[in-house]
Amino acid sequence: MALDQSFVGRTYPPESVYEVGRAKIREFAEAIGDPRPEYVDAEAARALGYTDVVAPPTFTTIVNLAAINRIVSDPDLGLDYSRMVHGDQSFAYHSPVVAGDRLLVTSTVEAIMSRAGNDFITLRADIATEGGEPRVTARAQLVVRDAEEAGE
Repeated sequence: MALDQSFVGRTYPPESVYEVGRAKIREFAEAIGDPRPEYVDAEAARALGYTDVVAPPTFTTIVNLAAINRIVSDPDLGLDYSRMVHGDQSFAYHSPVVAGDRLLVTSTVEAIMSRAGNDFITLRADIATEGGEPRVTARAQLVVRDAEEAGE
């Protein structure tokens, strides 16, 4: 079944605040195997000009994944999760995420297109602090394989 084109332009407001903590940054840095001291040591981070420990660049994937799941699980979209694969991901960084940030994610369906029987959906997540300071704009493209075949 093809994805519902009326979703293009639909925006999903933030559902909750994600509080960035030092322990969460440390756990993420350890999980990706990045030993940089500014991720775990506040003094090392301050020496580099940050206010506290700084998160690795892809840390916001944690909050973005929940926003993506909120969209793709909407039954009206018509997405068959069992046929979905990750197509592309990009990040535009506005300012670093540091411990103490309280983040909100606003998600938008930017595009839906079909090619060779597959549907492609592009999602944008605008990640900012509660005070409105932009941190990251993330884009994800998801591919629903054999979308036409599934609707037969």
